Amino acid sequence: MVKKISVIIPVKPGGAVKAIGPLMGADYPADAFEVLVAEGRSPSSQRNEAARMASGELLYFLDDDSMAPPDALLRISRHFDATGVVAVGGPSLTPATDSSLQRAFGLAFASIFGGGGVRTRYWKTGRARSTGDHELILCNLSFRREQFLDHGGFDERLYPNEENELMDRLVKSGGTLIHDPDLAVSRSQRPTFRAFVRQLFTYGRGRGEQSRISGSIKPMALVPALFLLYLTSVPVVGKPIYSIPLLCYLILNVIFSVLEAGRGGSPNLSLRLLAIFPTFHLCYGAGVMVGLAFPRYRTQRECGEVMVRRVKEFGGWGPGAGER
Repeated sequence: MVKKISVIIPVKPGGAVKAIGPLMGADYPADAFEVLVAEGRSPSSQRNEAARMASGELLYFLDDDSMAPPDALLRISRHFDATGVVAVGGPSLTPATDSSLQRAFGLAFASIFGGGGVRTRYWKTGRARSTGDHELILCNLSFRREQFLDHGGFDERLYPNEENELMDRLVKSGGTLIHDPDLAVSRSQRPTFRAFVRQLFTYGRGRGEQSRISGSIKPMALVPALFLLYLTSVPVVGKPIYSIPLLCYLILNVIFSVLEAGRGGSPNLSLRLLAIFPTFHLCYGAGVMVGLAFPRYRTQRECGEVMVRRVKEFGGWGPGAGER
């Protein structure tokens, strides 16, 4: 049964919305989906405001540069036929047109050595399956609107990790999460090393802040932070035997840099990965520690005003008047 879907895309004021292009060719009845673009400076608030204004039975969240496949809406609708399903999503894949640095970032995210338990957010593998929040990512994620609103939507104090906090609550209420690898969007990685560093620190801080709110933390999220603490203690201890874990890490870094570059079909990227993997772990670990010790929750004043535009009504395209 075809369900009405509201596609919600947050964007910074005046920003481009590349995600709209693929939606124009979506393999889905034109009268069964709408597209809302929410402008503002707090994605959590933008998504919540658009969800309140949405008319669809389902909410499908994309980032402004998420390029969805033509059958994305159809796949989402079919998954929600099952009773108990509360969220459906798929991976975010690095396009082949990205620069070599961006493709190296993508390989790190999709690696067991880099992304670890969340690597399938960035790698297409297996079949559609019940899952946990570790396989779902907000740039390609859908919910039932009624349940989304009944649970208060995203916690606007958080960005990122607001989707993980919400999914935790939905699962505790008995809901099922679905990961469909064929529901994959294409989305470019950060363009510079500096932006990558900031991204990983922000991801780690979001995990730390989410853990403070939920009152629990997943052990694997602490591993990079513990590794960072270990590294700072190596010069202090000064004993050769204490450096054995560091030596093992360096060996693994070389092995996985070569393996992942080969898997990505670009052996020359191994040298970049030698620097990217440690940066990945240390920046994320630092972010987790900062988020746990000094959470910086967003306030309404920081979020600012949100403006939602309907760029597609149920039934046809056409820019709508701005709504607040």
